[in-house]
Order: sequence, then structure tokens, then C-alpha cells
Amino acid sequence: MRYACQNWATEWAFASGRAYSDPFNEVTLEVLFTDPEGEEHRVPAFWAGEQTWRVRYASPKVGTHRYRTVCSDESNFDLHGQEGVLEVVPYEGNNPLLRHGPLRVSATRRYLEHRDGTPFFWLGDTWWMGLCRRLGWPGDFQRLVADRVQKGFTVIQIVAGLYPDMPAFDQRGANEAGFPWEEGFSRINPAYFDMADLRIHYLVQWGLVPCIVGCWGYYLVWMGRKRMKQHWRYLIARWGAYPVVWCLAGEGIMPYYLSEQREKDQQFQKRGWTEIAAYLRETDPYHHPLTIHPTDSARNQVEDPTLLDIDLLQTGHGDRRSIPNTVRLVTGAYARTPTLPVINGEVCYEGIGEACRQEVQRFMFWVCLLSGACGHTYGANGIWQVNTREAPFGPSPHGMSWGDTPWEEAYQLPGSGQLGLAKRLLERYEWWRFEPHPEWVEPHWTEDNYLAPYAGGIPGAVRVIFLPRGVWGVTVKGVEAGVHYRAFLFNPARGEELKLGTVRPTEGGDWQVPLARPPIYQDWVLVLEKKEGR
Repeated sequence: MRYACQNWATEWAFASGRAYSDPFNEVTLEVLFTDPEGEEHRVPAFWAGEQTWRVRYASPKVGTHRYRTVCSDESNFDLHGQEGVLEVVPYEGNNPLLRHGPLRVSATRRYLEHRDGTPFFWLGDTWWMGLCRRLGWPGDFQRLVADRVQKGFTVIQIVAGLYPDMPAFDQRGANEAGFPWEEGFSRINPAYFDMADLRIHYLVQWGLVPCIVGCWGYYLVWMGRKRMKQHWRYLIARWGAYPVVWCLAGEGIMPYYLSEQREKDQQFQKRGWTEIAAYLRETDPYHHPLTIHPTDSARNQVEDPTLLDIDLLQTGHGDRRSIPNTVRLVTGAYARTPTLPVINGEVCYEGIGEACRQEVQRFMFWVCLLSGACGHTYGANGIWQVNTREAPFGPSPHGMSWGDTPWEEAYQLPGSGQLGLAKRLLERYEWWRFEPHPEWVEPHWTEDNYLAPYAGGIPGAVRVIFLPRGVWGVTVKGVEAGVHYRAFLFNPARGEELKLGTVRPTEGGDWQVPLARPPIYQDWVLVLEKKEGR
């Protein structure tokens, strides 16, 4: 009898007495688990090196689980037909991922929640190359985790070793055990994933959801669909028992930077990622949320958007010039059908191009959250490519470097902490019920002026209005008769609040901030929250 904690991955091995010359390509192993309610789950096992396979399993269901192995070589009784019992016991700790379970899409399809129905606020950070050796284990990695946990981040976007901005098998992408695949993509390198496991496990241990990006999109051209399915099956086997989010690829339909057949590659990638998405849905026994990091919108990277669970966006790195495209993509994604949770997965890394500083980080966060997004992803130039002082990442294949700020400096840029403050403000309310309401404030943003205020919230309960720098003297419109609000100004740079007292609108429902000018010349967040009585 084995024992496991509820929602926590447990692992065990199966060793073959029969030797295979190429075990990764010759043999597949699956384990059929039957849970206490009689439901069957087909869990892929992963080749762990030599003649050993391992399986990882997790379940929210307390009680007795039975298992039986199924091997492609049915004559190998070390691997085929093995049976056993696993007893899952309740979790009694404080890790939210174990207490509430992994993620799923809510019934409204507007936000993510844990399996027990607890809403999940996505505040992501971008560590594309975080599994490489330049972000050393354990010290560097654990230092960055501690900072992000303290600031309130909940998701880490991280690539499974097949990185952007470099050719295949570039030494900058190796970890302590080399590359995830052998040269020529002949077979997987289990030792690479042993080192990656330490990092992924640590994220989950500290309550951070890994958003696993399988590879950068153009790897599909290099590897082909068969190898890419093997790659994804291996990722599911390694990390599916953890509370992860799957991201098919980064910039899914973008061809390789130096491709000489860009249109052909783009078409191949779009068809291919659609096929891989369907394969992942069939193979993942845990049904984790699935998305793809896009060139614009996740829906546009595949031929069948119903295969996706999240509409992830990428909206630009042009500092304030990226605001119009950001607003257009977020509002457009929110209005499209079928309905999907909307999250901006990449916008204006802090410091990129010696621009996109903290005031732009605040602007992008508030614009997205008040326009229908259910979360937001931050990024810092220097972290995503893991620059170090001794070894900056250097140039991309196109010959240009995106910057050499060391990650040790980049993680302390002020924008990350300020987005944590913004998240904590929204968590006071039922943020998952928020809807965009630009009509609540006048003036408000239009396609002629994206630098005007943005508003959203819950009618009769709470209104949140973002006031960009230089905007003042606005009128709150349509304050509901019989609803009594108190108001305050929130300083999005420092988290301080200035109480404005009771909201006393005109008979027509209009109300103006009772201050002739802003306390400081910067952006502000105006909050009206319902109070009981008068």
C-alpha cells in the first residue's frame, strides 16, 4: 500500500529486466488509475533513463485508488500488468494549490478557479529561459521565487528548454545536464528534466503555478509533428501531476527569425499546433487549462479555437505606443465567441528598449483588468532571457540584443512590486465578477483617445476607475439611486490611500472627485465601494 497527500504528486518507478537499445523510442508505458468513485484515468509514464520508467500521479479525491500498468511490450511483465493500491489522504497544510486544487475555467468562462471553486487571480511573471543554468540552482532560482511570492505573483511562465531567440542546441539554452533532447532530436535527455524537476517542484511548493510553454513555435518545423507529440507526452508525464497550465508554444505561428519560407512555415505551424492541441487534450488525464502564447491572440494561432481554454495575448513592446493595440486586443478578445478567459501574456517588458518603465506597467495592468481581462502577466527585460553580469544573453539570431540588464537588477525594478499592490487592491472585492463599464466615467477612453480614464467593477457594489497621468476633473456617471458609496484614491505607485468620504451624487447620478487637483501629478485609481446605511 502506498500513501499520497491530496492534490500532491507522488511518484514510483518500474524497472525492466529486459534491455532495450533505444528505450525512449521503443517502449511506452501507461498506468491506469481507478479512483474511489470508479472513474479511470490513463496516466503516461516517462522514461527516466537506462531501463527505468516512472509515473507521477495526483488526485483531489481522498480514498483508495487502484492502478494497473499497460506497456506497449505486453510480453515484458516487469512493465506490463503490474498492479497496486494507493491511498490518498487529506491535505491539511496552507499551500493554496494543494488546499484548493489545480486550476480550471469557471462556469462563466470568464476567469480561472481552483477545482474547489475558489477564484484564482493570475498575476504572472515571465521567466522564459528560467530552466537554463544561467539561473542557477538552488540559490538564484530560490531567490527569485522568494521575491515573487512576497510580491503576490501566482504564475510563472517558463519554457521547457526549447527556447526563443536562439538556434537549436545553442549553449545558452543548456542546463546543468545539457539539453532537453539529444542532437538531431533523436531522443529525450532524462538528466535535463531531472534538473528541471527541481525547479518546477520548487515553484509548486511555494504556491506558484507553472505555465509550461512546450517550446517556441518554430520548433514544430524543425522537429515535426511526431517528435513534438513525443515531447508533449513527456511533459505531461513529468509535470501533469502538478497544478500546471499548458501553453502549447511561444509565438505559435511565428516562423524562425531567419526562415526563407515564412508563409509556408506559418501555415504549417498553424495546422500543426491545432493537431498538437487536440493530441494534448486526449493525452492529459488531468485536463489542465490549455493555451498558446501568440503573435497577437491565442485564438489566431490555431485553426480551432475551441481547443483552447485561455485567450492569451501579446500586445507589444512599444512603451505608450503599445496602448492602443493593447486596448484593441483585450476588448476584442473579451467580446469574441466562444467565450474564453482573457489574459495579456506579454506586453512591454519593464526596461526593454530603455523604456516601458513602472508607470507603463501600471497603465497596462489597469487597462487590461478594467477592460475584461481576468489576470495579467508582467515581464522584466533581463529576467526573461536570464542575463547575468558575467554572461549577458547576447544577440538574437537577427543580430540584435534585447538588452543586458542582469536579472539580479531586473527583479528589483519597481513595476513588479507595484503590480503586486494593484492585485491586493482588487482582491478586496469579488474581482472575478468585474465587467468593463467605460460609461461610468466621463470622459472615458475611445479610439480617438486611449489616454482617457478606464472603468470597471460590479454594479451596485464597487467601481474602480483608472485615471491616467494628467487626467483630472472627471465625472462619475450613473451612480445608482439608493446605493451608498464611500470613495478613496489609491496611489498605484506606493499603495497609499486618500479617503474622499461619502459619495453624494446629483439627482441625475453624477459625482465629481471633491479635489481641485491631484495630490501628486501621476496616475491614480479611484475606488467607489458600497457601504451599508448612510
